Amino acid sequence: MLDAITAPAILMNLDYEVCAANEAYRRTFASDQPILGRHCYEVSHGYRVPCDQAGETCPLRGCLDSGQRQRILHIHNTPTGREHVDVELSPIRDEEGEIRYFVEIMHPVNQGDRHLDRQMVGYSPAYTQMLELLSRAAAGDISVLLLGESGTGKELAAQYLHSHSKRSANPFVTVECSGLTESLFESELFGHEKGAFTGATHRKPGLVEAARGGTLFLDEVGDIPLAMQIKLLRLIESGSYRPVGSVTPKQADFRLICATHRDIAAMVQAGSFRKDLYYRISPFPVLLPSLSERLEDIIPLATHMLEQLSHQRPLQFSDAACDWLISRDYPGNIRELRNLIERAILLCDGNTIEPLHLQPPGILQTPSTDQVIPAQEILPLANLESTYLSRVVERFRGDNSALAEKLGVSERTLYRKLRQLRENDQSGRSDSPF
Repeated sequence: MLDAITAPAILMNLDYEVCAANEAYRRTFASDQPILGRHCYEVSHGYRVPCDQAGETCPLRGCLDSGQRQRILHIHNTPTGREHVDVELSPIRDEEGEIRYFVEIMHPVNQGDRHLDRQMVGYSPAYTQMLELLSRAAAGDISVLLLGESGTGKELAAQYLHSHSKRSANPFVTVECSGLTESLFESELFGHEKGAFTGATHRKPGLVEAARGGTLFLDEVGDIPLAMQIKLLRLIESGSYRPVGSVTPKQADFRLICATHRDIAAMVQAGSFRKDLYYRISPFPVLLPSLSERLEDIIPLATHMLEQLSHQRPLQFSDAACDWLISRDYPGNIRELRNLIERAILLCDGNTIEPLHLQPPGILQTPSTDQVIPAQEILPLANLESTYLSRVVERFRGDNSALAEKLGVSERTLYRKLRQLRENDQSGRSDSPF
């Protein structure tokens, strides 16, 4: 029966033991390793305990507790490395209605072409939660609103939704809403007829027509002029539009995905974004995490970018470069990380990228002590040390032992100085790192 399922599938008992597996599962996950009689969490994750005891959500435990089918996105070990897998687990009951077994069906989530730069990369909990939402939304035709800071990869997420949808064989059309005037926005979106305005020497199809059967992606939808929002609302509600200069309506056929770095809800409250349009574009909002929320993804992301950007010249990061990348803040998120790597590739003459290759130009560097404390101002040495240590503690991502080594003091001395900082900081400052 399991071999009749095309996707990888196994049968498990109440003790998490694999009782049977189909050929697709053996080929995808097991390679030459034994499967039968082993625990599912051992095979899939390399754990010694069930997922819920290792800090993850366990679909088997959820199935036992609810008695219902469970679906969740997990990261499984495969012969080719770690992969995101959409796990679907269903209970098998005996004659008395008691759960005795479980059938687990696994669908590996293709995050993009491995050989192209458009692949999504990440393993952090924040990223995995985002990817699970994208995977659930992709199969339907619901409108999706992608939210997040600039540079978090919203267009890549929109392409993921399109490529995993039933419209994937049809066009993916992007509309850059930022900077478009009212007249230009309408002409770009709906097209225009010949003679519709001065300079319209021929008919021009709009992007709505170009996206027919596929996906229309409105990037920075929060920048759409208020006067044009009503026209977009009418397009979404009626499924029809009129090119500029035409009296004949046309039928639209597209899946809508919108993205913005703005706080649309606040814009609605301020009256700069229509409430009815907001509800139309946001039935399925997805928040893309910033890079600061997915620190464990920085090195996998950087390594993937390095492979794509320097495929003709094999390069690698030194341990010091990895430490530098992890300890840095990224207000520009993934876009900023990519810029640093592109620059490092040009500056590196050898095969190993070091921190000096990654260090950005002076205007983007981490503020130095001179920037924090004006050079002409003379402070007591104790105050200067406290100010510097407070800043270091705020930015350093490692443990105190590593920090003490970098500062050139013993761990006991560092603890003493930190204790003094805490005692001096009892005034209740909300911005204190302690």
